[in-house]
Amino acid sequence: MQIKPRQNLLEVWQSVARHSFEDGEWDWGEAGGRSSVADAERLLCLLYPATEITSFRLDDPDTTQEDVERALRAAGDSAEIPGNLVKVLTAFMDRHRTGDSPTFSGGYYFTAADPAQELAKEQRETGVVDSYSMSVTLCLATLGFLKVYRTKTQRPSTLELIDRLQEATSTRLTAAMVALLRSFTVNVVDVPSPQGRSLVRLLGQGRLSERQVVQRFQDRFKALRAVISESVTLGLDSDIADQLRNENRLFECGWSWSVVRDAPEVETGEPVGKQPQGVAGAVPYLYFTVVALDGIPDLFSERTLVLGLLNAEQQKLADALRLRWEITQQYWSAIARFGDGTWPLEEIPWRTTLQQLESEYFSLSVASILVHDLVRRRATDDDLTRTVAVMERLAERGRITSGMTRDDPAIALHNPGISLPLLGSEDIGPAMKWTMSDFSAQLLKRTVQLCSLSRRSDAQDRLLRLAEDILEHLWRRRIADGSGTGLWDNVHAVYPESPTRQGPVPQGISWSVTERVTECMVAAYGLYAQPPIRSAQLATLAREMISEAAHLFGKVQMDQPAPPAKSRQGEAMMAVEVDLRRARALVDIQPGTSYALALGVLTRLDSLARARENTGSGV
Repeated sequence: MQIKPRQNLLEVWQSVARHSFEDGEWDWGEAGGRSSVADAERLLCLLYPATEITSFRLDDPDTTQEDVERALRAAGDSAEIPGNLVKVLTAFMDRHRTGDSPTFSGGYYFTAADPAQELAKEQRETGVVDSYSMSVTLCLATLGFLKVYRTKTQRPSTLELIDRLQEATSTRLTAAMVALLRSFTVNVVDVPSPQGRSLVRLLGQGRLSERQVVQRFQDRFKALRAVISESVTLGLDSDIADQLRNENRLFECGWSWSVVRDAPEVETGEPVGKQPQGVAGAVPYLYFTVVALDGIPDLFSERTLVLGLLNAEQQKLADALRLRWEITQQYWSAIARFGDGTWPLEEIPWRTTLQQLESEYFSLSVASILVHDLVRRRATDDDLTRTVAVMERLAERGRITSGMTRDDPAIALHNPGISLPLLGSEDIGPAMKWTMSDFSAQLLKRTVQLCSLSRRSDAQDRLLRLAEDILEHLWRRRIADGSGTGLWDNVHAVYPESPTRQGPVPQGISWSVTERVTECMVAAYGLYAQPPIRSAQLATLAREMISEAAHLFGKVQMDQPAPPAKSRQGEAMMAVEVDLRRARALVDIQPGTSYALALGVLTRLDSLARARENTGSGV
């Protein structure tokens, strides 16, 4: 199906509003409040497009567009919607805090590694990187929304609620940033250790000896190792810097699943409440690293800077997170493309070094980090072409663009999903795991991001066709009936033989997949907002045609008396002049359009010439 971001977003909004609002009042439902991650994802389905796309704005009732208002009719009219959102967001901030401290519970997204065991309440209330990252995005969207809406309302009660919400949101934002800093980790390993040998095998791919891999690793990461040991201080154990200085050791960096055990508290003058003691093992997880990398850029986006959403203390934390963001991208981008021949990323599936887990999902996670890095530094044609091929192979291996076999193991990517053992969780109760079932939505998001990056028509065409195939696959997985109609994820519509899903949310609604599809549509909106790819060949042809058309038009004006302006011939000559002027204006930005306009001018000039010949008035 063709990607139509506006139409698709409005359908998602209509479904979210119909499910969540009853007589203009928000209904959290049975699962509401039981996971800060799910609640944030649900709110971002509405708030993220409203703050990222100008035509979807909800903060100024006078500018709300008609189709947007129709889609959100269940939430009220254009004047009621922003006030209702303020109430809902206030309820979210109140639900997910204990005293003065914001909470970031994984809730029912955590499950026991042993199905026979039951998780303790303390475990379900443990913070998780998904919630920290989502909270950064949600809080910034909320602060921007409030900054505009408070200038559009005069009600004292609403203004009082806005002030209260603004304070709670700012506190939650700071707490989320602090938690992200304390969840970042660097795992330094000896080469002879099991993890060290696993990393050597991954990078050597059977073609390089251990000594060659270690030497290349030292050369490639010498500068990055120095930056981490000298510049990364906030929230990171000081012993790690000393370990990193030994260049004979290997390392990995990124985010663990929660605040790392023994992570020092971050000193800040902001009222973030009590900083929880860390429980997570000091090991980076690919999935949680990608989640963190997705949220952190919102802290230094143009919108955040223009609206001045961060105070001085938050800006300091944002700078520290940006450094980790850049370091992590550079590290995993280099790991993905390590060596001179085949990339490690191209050897699908990827195998994690510590837990030795193997899956296409981990290949997608590494590819996601590579996409982040390619966007940051502008990709070379070779990097982009090879990454496109990886995306195509992942779609095929995930049975999105290829047929299924009997008892196909690839179905597990989508249902029940890929499970991650959460190291350190066993210290506070039964061992926990985290399950990812959003492979298709993540693949669509990275494909659209790559499409926005590509400036070659052949690569962009391949990516667009792939994105359309993935979107068609996802669209078939929408829930077809009940209160969740139009939401995700009815995975059995595509994989009928997959196991029945269990969970607290009725009808199998997945706010995780629904929110990620929403992100995909926002990314697609940005794609189409860009200028089209400029063809140098078309630009050359267009200039030559414009030159010929301008010459012939000048000859017509010289040889023939000027017709009356209101006559048919006069209007035709005026249209030729307008099209010729526009063709010249567009030749550098839309050469194809310029070419078409010049061709139309030449066609009309030839018609006029033949008409004059037939009447004997021309040459």
